[in-house]
Amino acid sequence: MENTKHETVMIVIWAQSLIAALGSLFYSEVLGYVPCELCWIQRILMYPLVIIYGTALVKKDVSMALPGLILSGIGIVVSVYHYLVQKWPTLQDAGEACGVVPCHTAYVNYFGFVTIPFLAGMAFMIIFLLHLLLWKSGRR
Repeated sequence: MENTKHETVMIVIWAQSLIAALGSLFYSEVLGYVPCELCWIQRILMYPLVIIYGTALVKKDVSMALPGLILSGIGIVVSVYHYLVQKWPTLQDAGEACGVVPCHTAYVNYFGFVTIPFLAGMAFMIIFLLHLLLWKSGRR
């Protein structure tokens, strides 16, 4: 992949992390949805990605963004677990012990399956897969 394509992919990764961070703030600060503990963990994993990938983009060095690959990989696991707590009846009891807001609470449920953890999981997956694409193309 040539440098302009690398830069374009880095912009997409950075924009995805920024949109996800702003989206989570919209849900909590504008719509008033109180985040559960698993939501907070996902935020802790997502918010630094804006800075990590923004810095890598400005410096034009994808190797600086390796922590982003790790954080997004962990974020995928947390988001999938959170989504399963919301959607899989067997795990819904685990969501009760989550804190002030039960983790199985689904503030949104677009089309019957798109919840906030689903959106976060998709953002983490896009970031992770695009970063792997950059890494793989840089090794050639």
